[in-house]
Amino acid sequence: MAHFLGTHQNRLDAKGRVSVPAPFRAVLKAQSSSLGPGISLVLRPSHQHPCIEAWPEEAFQALAAPLERLDHFSEEHEDLAAALYADAYPMETDKEGRVVLPDNLVAHAGLTETVVFMGLGKTFQIWEPQAAERRRAEARERARERRFTLPGSAA
Repeated sequence: MAHFLGTHQNRLDAKGRVSVPAPFRAVLKAQSSSLGPGISLVLRPSHQHPCIEAWPEEAFQALAAPLERLDHFSEEHEDLAAALYADAYPMETDKEGRVVLPDNLVAHAGLTETVVFMGLGKTFQIWEPQAAERRRAEARERARERRFTLPGSAA
């Protein structure tokens, strides 16, 4: 399975459109079951950071699948469903690989004319450039301080 790798910068136009970086489009296309020119993904605000999360459609479905095991009328199901679905936006890229970012997601991430796409393996995030740099620096520092290692890797 291909992964979203690297950090890429693009311009957000006046209509709220931004081009998904070519390497990310290639991953989305490889994972897509769609035969049309557009590529499907789900955008949602991060619960942890001032950024937009971007999920390939199948990865988002896998994320949401455990919700179906909860009692549909339980408070837990209601809260998790609202947190997961209420601010999620299914998107499809246009033939140039652009998406229109919803205004509330742009506001959540504090985006202006330049945005950063940050690869996270199975997903990617869209950030304001300075916030993205701070986030990468914090993640590296925390991983170093806590000596994080990947499960199953040599320490």
